[in-house]
Amino acid sequence: MQKPELLAPAGDMEKLKMAVRYGADAVYLGSNDFSLRAQAKNFTDEQLTEAIDFAHSHGVKVYLTVNVYPQEQHLADLRALLVKAAGMGVDAFIVADPGVFRMAAEVAPQVQRHISTQANCTNSQTAEFWREQGASRVILGREVSLENCRQMAARVPIELEIFVHGAVCMSYSGRCLLSSFLTGRSANLGDCAQPCRWQYRLEEARRPGAYMPIEEDRWGSYIFNSKDLCLIELLPEILQAGVASLKIEGRMKSAYYVANVTRIYRQALDSCWAVWENLAEKSAAACRQNWQFDADWLAELGKISHRKYFTGFAQSEPGAEAYVYDTTYSFRGYDFAGVVQDYDAERKRVLIEQRNLLTLGDEVEIISPKLPPLPLKISGIWSEDGEELTRLPHARQIAWLACDTPLPEGSIIRRAVPEERRPELSACSLLQNDTEGGCSCNE
Repeated sequence: MQKPELLAPAGDMEKLKMAVRYGADAVYLGSNDFSLRAQAKNFTDEQLTEAIDFAHSHGVKVYLTVNVYPQEQHLADLRALLVKAAGMGVDAFIVADPGVFRMAAEVAPQVQRHISTQANCTNSQTAEFWREQGASRVILGREVSLENCRQMAARVPIELEIFVHGAVCMSYSGRCLLSSFLTGRSANLGDCAQPCRWQYRLEEARRPGAYMPIEEDRWGSYIFNSKDLCLIELLPEILQAGVASLKIEGRMKSAYYVANVTRIYRQALDSCWAVWENLAEKSAAACRQNWQFDADWLAELGKISHRKYFTGFAQSEPGAEAYVYDTTYSFRGYDFAGVVQDYDAERKRVLIEQRNLLTLGDEVEIISPKLPPLPLKISGIWSEDGEELTRLPHARQIAWLACDTPLPEGSIIRRAVPEERRPELSACSLLQNDTEGGCSCNE
């Protein structure tokens, strides 16, 4: 068994660079067409070339998502995209549709083909089928438990990839018609409006306006609203399952989300693997006995935008506790305030691109790829031209901040969200569940 790959999302060039700098082994991204994230910025042909060159220069692989279910009028353009991407040096195509799979083999046989989670692979027979067709990897449906994953890995010589973190669709492997029906935006063509996060009320057909009492608050009940996946505490079980790649969801999320989640999973995976590879008995139980889980990892994952966490189908089928009934909003402990561009050692100033209001006297934190979070009180602000300022109110302003510590490019400035602006959410252990299978903290 080789060390599993850490695969991070890249919704645009900035997020790709964050993923690379913060420890990803590979990134997945989409072009402007044929990606199941049509609302992401994605990549033009020129940007895709730049992205692949940047990633490869850092030893990071690039996987192109072409996992739509195309209609007849899409085929010619899709073929052209596959040819272009292969020429740019993309490492793999992520596909769901058998026709696209066949087309990729015809026009770019040198490029690996990974089977998307949209193809609903949940058993060893399906994995074997795709292996026989020439696939090198299968991305399993989120419905597959780690035990079933272990059995599949033992029976089929093909790489298995699983999602370990991020949003979860309420529909089977993301195959949903709700958005298309309600808004005309097809989830299976990458344009989902996420109506599962909307507010709903139940009305009896013969009694217009007579709502059933299912409401949790005055806005309605969020009966389709799944919690977010977080498997960081299950790394020993994931290693035992024989997984080849650990995938983070989030091409639509912020650069801060990509950086911090990648950073934390990188630390946790490296720590767990260091124990695993030295075990005489390769088992989750033995690994767990020798591996020291750092509670700060879970606390850090609570500082990015997320819904309440759960472990999905990893250990057992989730029940009612897997859904969030009282709100559709994400929890966020910190605001994304800026990105470091350069450091002036002589003047002890850091050049940043601001993303959120920053004011003289603010207390912020800096996260970097290989440094612990650094607290910083802003004692000086200057414009790019050297003019003294007291605040940075406009998004994407370039400015200098006083800072004694040299910071690498891509470091992120974050500021704690005041208590009155965020709901109460403790960084509880996901493994310490109560008798009903839910989280044991007071939520």
